[in-house]
Amino acid sequence: MSKSDLVNYIAEETGFTKADSARALEAVMGGIVKGLKEDKKVTLTGFATFTAKERAAREGRNPRTGETLHIAASTAVTFKAGSKLKDALN
Repeated sequence: MSKSDLVNYIAEETGFTKADSARALEAVMGGIVKGLKEDKKVTLTGFATFTAKERAAREGRNPRTGETLHIAASTAVTFKAGSKLKDALN
């Protein structure tokens, strides 16, 4: 399902216009990003938990040349499915 498919689904389920549905989806995604930046964790009870984890800088290798290179520190996002999501899929 693409973002536009999700906007269409929200519009059908709620009766909102597609423009309102797109703004609502953008607001939810923006809220998740803000929560990860500020608190490092966003929990949508029963659905999922998003967590921001710091990854340290490290040395890596180019698999083609074997050359050693530096990989900068970064922040990765992890996703853990909640019980309602798991139940819905099984």
